[in-house]
Amino acid sequence: MTPAPIPTEVLGALAGTRPAPRSTQALRAAIHARRMLLLKSLLVRTDRQRGLLGPVARRDFERAWALLAAAERTGPAEVREVLDYPTTGTWLAAALAAPQGAAFERQLAHLAGVAVAAAVRAGHTVTGTLTVPTGLLVLPGLGVLPCPSGRVRLGGGPGGTRIADDGGHAEAVLPHPAARPGPGASRATGDGTGWSALRTLPGGTVRLDDLDPYRTPPPGTGPGSLRAADRPDCPWGTWARRWRRARELLTAVDGRRAVETGAVLRAVVPLAAPDTGATPMGATLRSAPGAALIRLPGTASELAESLVHETHHTKLAALDELVPLCGPDGSAVHRVGWRPDPRPVPAVLQGAYAHLALTDLWWRVRSGAGADPAWRRRAGERFEALREEVGQALSLLLESDELTPAGREFVQGMERHHAGLGVTAQNVL
Repeated sequence: MTPAPIPTEVLGALAGTRPAPRSTQALRAAIHARRMLLLKSLLVRTDRQRGLLGPVARRDFERAWALLAAAERTGPAEVREVLDYPTTGTWLAAALAAPQGAAFERQLAHLAGVAVAAAVRAGHTVTGTLTVPTGLLVLPGLGVLPCPSGRVRLGGGPGGTRIADDGGHAEAVLPHPAARPGPGASRATGDGTGWSALRTLPGGTVRLDDLDPYRTPPPGTGPGSLRAADRPDCPWGTWARRWRRARELLTAVDGRRAVETGAVLRAVVPLAAPDTGATPMGATLRSAPGAALIRLPGTASELAESLVHETHHTKLAALDELVPLCGPDGSAVHRVGWRPDPRPVPAVLQGAYAHLALTDLWWRVRSGAGADPAWRRRAGERFEALREEVGQALSLLLESDELTPAGREFVQGMERHHAGLGVTAQNVL
């Protein structure tokens, strides 16, 4: 499934980092197209290697696939929400990379949780039993249920979908959606012994995902410094208050950006405090666009900045699925102002894009009448320095021969927006 070419005006709007509904729609379409391609690749691999799979793994995969297809017929928009959820992407990447044998079969088993989550979201009745070899049934975007017996029983009724460990250790009842006016409208949380539901951050549909085992990459497959915080180490009250205040701060200075953050992000994944050494305050995984991996910042303004920063990493990762911006096999590395280590051209582009968005934000904070005074002081201290660092990175990119024609056009659009901020800032001052 290949998305349609991106219109020139959408590419230009994205280059300037300014929010636009049409741009967001194009990027969400790109994420979905990529997700469907990976899902099809998993189906093809499984079909080609049928003879190498154990009979139980093959049977359970076929049952889960059939349930997913049936749920899609009942509620396609809701199933799309589950398939496009960030951790589904991380799982697909891990499954496709898993070696043949027991490791691959363990990854295939996760499709059961994806299918059940899709059925619950779509209001599709589900019955029967499923194997849970990991002992934890994971429903992306909804929650997790421990299953020590390795099997769950599923049943539908007027109250919703009942999921129970076959050994009687845990169970949950997830309510059917009362109505489905649009994607994200059904946010079943459920109740039951042992059931842990994901929590929705105030004022929208973004989850605080401190449960899904795929919320950060498996060991050895991603940045080694990224370690997810577990629920006991994620104070819900602090996260909720800081999130609400960060949204208020953004809305006061740039309402469109506040709306965009809520539309692009699907989950915030709390990161654990580092054991030793320095680790990033935030990150975005290419396999999981829409998830902002963030260590709990000390202030709401820092959280607002992190959200804008990670939103733009997601935007650029999704855009690159539509239009490759850098050529393959580039070997040059460059120094940038915001990192101590030399970076290859794609990483320079990613950093420049996210920091251009922050430069834009800080200019609005510095010059906006509705800005929080403490945030305005911070923006005043950081704006000029960051604007200079971004300008240097853009010059490096424009001198590089690793950009594709679309990438060069994109960076030129970034440069125009960057130059405009400078002129406007001087006029204001």
